[in-house]
Amino acid sequence: MNTLLRMFLVLVLLSHVSADKGCPKCGSIEVPYPLSTDDNCGDSMYRVYCNNGVLEFLSGGGFYYKVLSINPTAYKLVISPPPIQKYTCYSSDYTTSEGLRLDDNLPFNISTHNTVMLLNCSNNLLRSPLNCSLSSFCRLFEDKVEEASGCRNTLCCHYLKDSAMFSHMIRVRAGGCSAYTSVVDLKPGASLDSWNYGIELQWVPPNRK
Repeated sequence: MNTLLRMFLVLVLLSHVSADKGCPKCGSIEVPYPLSTDDNCGDSMYRVYCNNGVLEFLSGGGFYYKVLSINPTAYKLVISPPPIQKYTCYSSDYTTSEGLRLDDNLPFNISTHNTVMLLNCSNNLLRSPLNCSLSSFCRLFEDKVEEASGCRNTLCCHYLKDSAMFSHMIRVRAGGCSAYTSVVDLKPGASLDSWNYGIELQWVPPNRK
């Protein structure tokens, strides 16, 4: 193999490695490819943000959600549900973006493993297919979790996010519900202490050419 051909192959290999370069850790969380915290690593379509050692995901509505975990082999990450404002029943992203709204031009969507609980809902929700009964998971959340104390004695409902529902939004708004939380992989009968609070997002892997 002549020297020129060898140099060409090395450059091709280096460009491929560079293109697949993971980003430095953000706090304690590894940032694997294709997620990108700056222009020098990852893929810019999969942008996340490292703010003072805290990895965050920016929604299409302009609200930052803390990233709790990343599973690169399953193309998934889990973000923290927005806190419910103290002494109220309004999610912190209610005013900014009316809940979680993903940019549908980006390769992220909400996975089917989230049990979403909607709180402080209007009676309009009673006409929906959601579970708004006294046995809904949201009742346990309202009754036992201090963060939800401002939501007690209001209508609440839960549903399992599935492919039939809009996969880029968890909506809160006037005339609907004002707060929400989410649990990943919630099993019927699971104790409150075992609930894994979070919103699982999945991404479409990059197109390799």
